Amino acid sequence: MNHPLDPAAQPRPRIGLTTYWQEAKWGVWESTAAIVPGKYIKSVIAAGGTPMLLPPVATDTSVLDVLDGLIVIGGVDVDPANYGQQPHPRTAAQPERDLHDMALAAAALERAVPLFAICRGAQVLNVQQGGTLNQHLPDLLPDSAGKYQPAPGVFGMVEFTTVHGSLAEQILGNQASAPCYHHQSLQEVAEGLAVTARANDGTVEIVEMPQAPGWVLGTQFHPEENLDDIRLMQAFVQASQDYATSKSIQTPQEAL
Repeated sequence: MNHPLDPAAQPRPRIGLTTYWQEAKWGVWESTAAIVPGKYIKSVIAAGGTPMLLPPVATDTSVLDVLDGLIVIGGVDVDPANYGQQPHPRTAAQPERDLHDMALAAAALERAVPLFAICRGAQVLNVQQGGTLNQHLPDLLPDSAGKYQPAPGVFGMVEFTTVHGSLAEQILGNQASAPCYHHQSLQEVAEGLAVTARANDGTVEIVEMPQAPGWVLGTQFHPEENLDDIRLMQAFVQASQDYATSKSIQTPQEAL
């Protein structure tokens, strides 16, 4: 059997990842840059995919025509104007990034491109589909929200239970845990999305789209942060490989 990283194996699926767009430093330089935390990249590669970055500048959804899967990564809060609410004092948004991520997510759904929405990505997916968000978890869960963000820049750990028969259960089993850094969470879940995992305090941790033509899964937690458990990324990359294979199969009439 070929290893996913074996050059002799079939071509690796091309995985698009949305990015941050902000001030950064490298060497002697400091300027605006497109940034993706390295563990997203490492996780995609470990699962057998080829990462391709999609910064929120000059958004062009036709890029999905050459991609086999899309990851909407984590980051700053989604602007509450997108779901008809006033911003909480602790909400920090980047509206231009919202437009980019929502446009790409909508295009992926339309094309049945496999979509993996992580943390902010799951919130983007929910809002793009008509849902709303809890803007500041400590207001909602004063006794338990602290475990999700133990300290600035420090990931917590969330334990959750999956729904029987769900894609989440197929991949992770009935119960699992993962690194997390929750500030916001899904409030009203959009029509078409199904909650398939919750934490003990009721926080939505995984959503899926059972009726979507393609593979769609969103996590409130950060699976990419645990490179010892890449089951979700492997499932997503496999779905992307299957999608790539289906694109390459053309009937003689289609090939003309």
